[in-house]
Amino acid sequence: MPAFLQCIEVENFKSYRGKFTIGPLKSFTAVVGPNGSGKSNFMDAISFVMGEKTTALRVKRLSDLIHGASIGHPISKVASVTAVFQMEDESTKRFTRTVQGSSSDYKIDREPVTTQKYLGDLEQIGINVKAKNFLVFQGAVESIAMKNPKELTALFEEISGSGQVKDEYDRLKQEVLKAEEETNFSYLKKRGVVAERKEAKMEKDEAEKYQRLKDELAEKEIEYQLFRLYYNENDVKYYETELTKKKKEVDKIEKKKEQAEETLKEKKKEQGKANRELAKIDQEIREVEAEVNKKRPSFIKSKERTAHLQKKLNTAKKSLAEVKQAAEAHAEDTRLLEEELAEVNRKREEYETSEKDASQSQGRDIQLEETQVQEYHSLKIEAQKRSSQYMQDLDSINREQKAEQDQLDNETRVKTQLESQIRQKGHERDEAQKRVDKLTDHIRASEQSLEEQKKLQLDLQSDVGTSKDRVKELQAELEIVMEQLGDARVDKHEDSRRKKKQEIVENFKRNFPSGVYDRMINMCHPQHKKYNVAVTKVLGKYMEAIVVDTEKTARQCIQYLKENLLDPETFLPLDYIQTKPLKERLRAIKDPKNTKLLYDILNFSPPDIKQAVLFATNNALVCDTPEDAMRAAYEIDGANRYDAVALDGTFYQKSGIMSGGSLDLARKAKRWDEKHMSQLKSQKEKLSDELREAVKKSRKESELNTVESQIRGLETRIRYAKTDKEKTLKQIDELERELRNLEARYEETGPRREKIERSMAERDLRIQEMKERMNSVEDVVFRDFCNKIGMENIRQYEERELRSQQERMKKRMEFENQKNRIVNQLEFEKSKDKKIKDNVTRWETAVKDDEEDLRLARNAEQKQQLELEKEMKQIEDLKAKRLGFKQEADKMDEAIGKARREVGHIAKDIQAAQKAVTSIESKLELKKSDRHSILMHCKMEDISIPMLRGNMEDIGQDSSIMDSSSDASIANSQNLYDRENRITIDYSGLSENLKDIDDDDVKKVGDKLARVISDQSMMLQKIQAPNMKAIEKLELARGKLQVTNEEFENARRKAKKAKQNFERIKKERYDKFVECFDHVSNNIDNIYKSLAKNPSAQAYLASENPEEPYLDGISYNCVAPGKRFQPMSNLSGGEKTIAALALLFAIHSYHPAPFFVLDEIDAALDNTNIGKVASYIHGATSNLQTIVISLKEEFFSHAEALIGICPDAGECLISRVITMDLSQFPQHW
Repeated sequence: MPAFLQCIEVENFKSYRGKFTIGPLKSFTAVVGPNGSGKSNFMDAISFVMGEKTTALRVKRLSDLIHGASIGHPISKVASVTAVFQMEDESTKRFTRTVQGSSSDYKIDREPVTTQKYLGDLEQIGINVKAKNFLVFQGAVESIAMKNPKELTALFEEISGSGQVKDEYDRLKQEVLKAEEETNFSYLKKRGVVAERKEAKMEKDEAEKYQRLKDELAEKEIEYQLFRLYYNENDVKYYETELTKKKKEVDKIEKKKEQAEETLKEKKKEQGKANRELAKIDQEIREVEAEVNKKRPSFIKSKERTAHLQKKLNTAKKSLAEVKQAAEAHAEDTRLLEEELAEVNRKREEYETSEKDASQSQGRDIQLEETQVQEYHSLKIEAQKRSSQYMQDLDSINREQKAEQDQLDNETRVKTQLESQIRQKGHERDEAQKRVDKLTDHIRASEQSLEEQKKLQLDLQSDVGTSKDRVKELQAELEIVMEQLGDARVDKHEDSRRKKKQEIVENFKRNFPSGVYDRMINMCHPQHKKYNVAVTKVLGKYMEAIVVDTEKTARQCIQYLKENLLDPETFLPLDYIQTKPLKERLRAIKDPKNTKLLYDILNFSPPDIKQAVLFATNNALVCDTPEDAMRAAYEIDGANRYDAVALDGTFYQKSGIMSGGSLDLARKAKRWDEKHMSQLKSQKEKLSDELREAVKKSRKESELNTVESQIRGLETRIRYAKTDKEKTLKQIDELERELRNLEARYEETGPRREKIERSMAERDLRIQEMKERMNSVEDVVFRDFCNKIGMENIRQYEERELRSQQERMKKRMEFENQKNRIVNQLEFEKSKDKKIKDNVTRWETAVKDDEEDLRLARNAEQKQQLELEKEMKQIEDLKAKRLGFKQEADKMDEAIGKARREVGHIAKDIQAAQKAVTSIESKLELKKSDRHSILMHCKMEDISIPMLRGNMEDIGQDSSIMDSSSDASIANSQNLYDRENRITIDYSGLSENLKDIDDDDVKKVGDKLARVISDQSMMLQKIQAPNMKAIEKLELARGKLQVTNEEFENARRKAKKAKQNFERIKKERYDKFVECFDHVSNNIDNIYKSLAKNPSAQAYLASENPEEPYLDGISYNCVAPGKRFQPMSNLSGGEKTIAALALLFAIHSYHPAPFFVLDEIDAALDNTNIGKVASYIHGATSNLQTIVISLKEEFFSHAEALIGICPDAGECLISRVITMDLSQFPQHW
C-alpha cells in the first residue's frame, strides 16, 4: 500500500471537546457506540480532513464545526483535524485542516499549503475527493446499487478521470460540426456557380432558335384567328334566327299568363269575402262567449242564493212547526187549567148547596130569641169573667197557633210559588234546549254549505291557478314551437310544391291502398343530425323516390301521372329492384375510426321497405372526415373498393369519381329537419286551442270572488250561531243551576211544614185541655140556659155551630187555595199567549217571506239559465256556421292554390322562355364580344388579318369601361359592333379542311390550333429574346467557379484538422473510461462471489454504447445465489446491499485509496451476510485498510481493533473515545 492511515487527531471538532487522538488504526478497524454518541461526527472528521465541502458535513457554516457552536457557545475559535499516514518508505506524513472563523487552512507536515497542493498530494496517495473513493456514508449503500445507467456512467467518469477531458471533448466536437457545416456550405456554393455557368451556355443556344420560331408562330396566329372569326360569324347568324323564334313564344305564353292571373284575382276576391264572413262569425262567437263569461258569475251567484234561500226556508218551516207545536201544547195546558178551574168552582158550588141542604135537614139552625141571645151573652160574659185566666191563656195559645198557621200558610204559598217557578224555569230550559238544537242544525247545515262552497272554491282556485300556470307554460311552449317554426321556415312555394307532391302520394294510396308505401324521405330518418348531409348525398334522387310493392303498381302510378299531366316521379318496386346483400364484415371496421355502414345509421319504418333501403344505400360507408372516407373507399381492402361519404358530403365512389359537398346539398339535407314541420304546425294549433281554454278558465276569477264572498258570509253566520249557541248553553246551565236551587228550596219547605204541623197538633191538645177547663166553668154558668134551649151544655151548641163553621171554612179555604193555584198558573200561561202567538206569527211571516224570496230567486235563476242556454246554443250555432264557412274557405284556399299553381306553372314557362331568350341574347352578345375580342387581339398583337372590306383602323377600342352609365355602355358597344360589322374578312387563305368541320369538332380543332400556338409561344418564352451578354456572363461564371473551388479545399483541410484533434481527445477519454470500466467489470464478479460465498452468484456490468460508453448508460445486474435473474429493483434489501458492496469494492480496487471508511453498511444485512462481508474485509486486509462503523456484534467482532465512542454529560454532546486492540485475541470464526 502506498500509505497507511495510522490515526486521526481531532481538536474541538463537533462533539470532540479538546484534543483527541483516535487510533492507532488497524487494517480492519471497527467504530462502535450507541446512537447519538458521535460516530457520524468521526466520519465527518475524516471527510473534513480529506478536503470535503461544508454541505457534505451536515452544517451550514464552517464555524458550526467548532465544539459548542451548535448551542451558540463555541469553546474555541479554532477547530482542526489531522490525518497521520505512514508512507511506503516508513516515513510519516500529516495532513491537517483547520477551521478559523468562516475559513479553513490546509497544512502538510505542519507547513501551510494551498488547497490545490493539499488535494494534489492526497490524490498522489490515492484519495480522490470528488469521487469520494475513500468513504461510504450511512444509507448510501443501497442507493449506489439503485443508480440508473446514466448515474453509473457519471460515477465511472469520476473514478476513471475521463470526466476531466469532457469539456475539451465537447468543444472539439462542436468545432468538427462547425467545420463540416462550412464544408457543406462551400460545396453548395460551388454547385450554384456550376449551375450558373450551365445556364449561361443554354442562353446562348436558345438565342439561335428564337427568330425561326417567331416567324412560324406569326403564320399560325393568322390561321387560328381566321378560323375563330369564320365560325364566330356562323354562330352569330344561327343565334339571331333562334332569338326571333323564342321571342314569339314568350309573347304567346304571356297572354296565357294574363288570363290565369285574372282567374286568380277573381278567386282571391271570393276568398277575401269568405274570410271576412269567417272573421265576422269569429267576432260574434267571441262577443257571445264574453257575454256568457260575464253572466256566468251572476248565474252562479243566483244559484247559490237559491240554495241558500231553500235552506233558510227549510229551517224556517222547521222552526214554525216547532213553534206551532209549542203553541198547541200551550193551548192544551191553558185549556186543561181552565177546565180544572171550572171543575173547582163547580165542586165549590155543589159543596155550598149540599151544606145548605144538610143544615136544613139536620135542623142545626137553632133560632134563639132576643132575650135568649142577650142572656147567652150575659152568661158568656159571666163565664168569661169566671174563666178570664183561662181565656187569657187560651188567647195566648190561640195567637201562637194563629202565628204558626200563618207560617204554614206562608210555607204553602212558598211551595206553590216554587212549583210555579220550577215549571217556568223548566219551560225556559226546554225552550233554550230547543234553540240549541235549532242552532246546531243551522250550524251543521251552514258548515255543510261552507264545505261545499270551499270545495267549489278549491275547484275554482285550481282552475284559475292551474290555468294561470298552464297559460304561462303554454305560452312558453308556444314560443318554443314558434321559434322552431321560425328557424325551420321554408319558402312558401317550396312548401306548396312539397304539399303537392305529398298529395300525389296520398292519391296513389287511395287508388292503390295495398301497393304504395310512401316516399323514402318520409319513411327513413338518420339516427343523428350530423349524418343528414351524408345521407342526403348518398341517397340523391332516391330521397324523393316512392316505394311500391310491385312493378305493376309502379306502371299504374306512372300511367296515372301521364293522364293527369303531373311531373315525373321515381319509383322503387320491391319485387323488381336488385339489391346486393349487406356485407357484415364492413360493420367490423376499426380503422378509420367511427366508420359505419350507411344502412346502420338509418332508422326506417315499416320493415317491409328494407330491400329499398339496401338498394339506395348500396353498402355505402359513412366516415367523420374526407380523409377517412378516402381511406375507407380505396385502402381498407386492396382487392375491393367501396362507396364512402364524409359527414361534410364529400363522396368517394368505388368507380374513382369524387364529388364534394355544396350549399345546395346542405339545403337539401335540411329536408330531414323539415319533415316534422307539419308536426310543429299541428302542435302549434293544439297549443293555441289549449291556451284559449286555459284563458277562459283563468277568467273564472269573478266566480271565485263570489264564492269567496259567500264563504265569508257563511263563516260569519256560523261564527255568530256558535256564539249564540254558546250563550244559550250558558243560559241552560244557568237555568239548570236555578232549577237545582229551586228544587232544593222546594225540598226544604216539607220539613218546615211538618215541623209547624207537629207544633200546631201539640198546641191543639193544650187548647182542648184549656177548653175543658173553661167548659167546666161554663157548664155551671149555662146550666139553666142549656135546659131552656134543650142542649146538654152550651158547648154542644157552640161546638156544633163552630165545628160546622170551621169545616165550612176549611173546605172553602181548600177550594180557594185550589182556585188561587189554578188562577195563578192560568194567568202565567195566559201571560205567554201573546209571546207564543207573536212567535208563531213571526215564523209564519218568515216562512211566507222566504217562500216568496225563493220563488223570486228561482224565477231569476231560471231566467238567467235560459239566457245562458240560449247564448250557449247561439255559440254552438255560430260554431256550426263557422265550420261551414271554414270548409268553404278551405275549398277556396284549395281553388286559389290550384290557380296559383297554374299561374306558377305559366310563370315558370315564361321564366323558362325568357331565360332561353336571355340565354340566346347572352350567347349572341358573347359571340359578338368574342368577334370584337378577336379583332382587338389581332390589332393589339399586330396580327395582319386579310380583309375584303375595311381595315384594322375600323376596329375600335371599347370605351364602355370609362362610362358609368349602363345605357351609355350598351349604346357604345352597339355602335362598336355596327362599325365592326362593316369589316368583311377574306377567308380565302383558310384551308377548305378547316371550313368544312362539324359543329361538334369545331372546338376540338380550335383547341388543337391554340395548343400548337401555345406550345410555340411557350417555346419562345423559354428561349425568350437573344441575350447579347451571354458570352460575358459565361466568362464571369468560370471565374467564380475557380474562387469557389479554392474556398472548398480550405474548408476541407480545416474540417480534417478539427476531426483529428477530436479523435485524439475522444481516444484519451475512451481509454481512461474503458480502462476503469474493464477493471471494475473484470473484478466485480469475483468480488460478488467472495461476498456471497457462493460460486453460483453472478455480477456483471454492461455498456449501452460500446463505441463511446461515456455518452450512454452502464447497467449493473446481479444474480443472487439460488435465484433466477431479475432487475436490481426487485432484489431484497440484503441482496441490494451485497450487490452495492461488490460494486464499491470493485471500484475501490481501481486506483485504491489507502483506506476505506464504511458507515453502518450492515443495516439491511442478517448475521449470515454480515459474517460473509466481515470475512471478506478481513481477508483483504493485506491490500486494504478498512474502517467500519457498526452496531452489530457479528460485524465488529471480526475487527482487529475497536474504537468505542460514548457520550459524556454536558450542555451539548461530548464524545469520549476508547480504543482496543483485538489482534492479541484468538479468532472466533
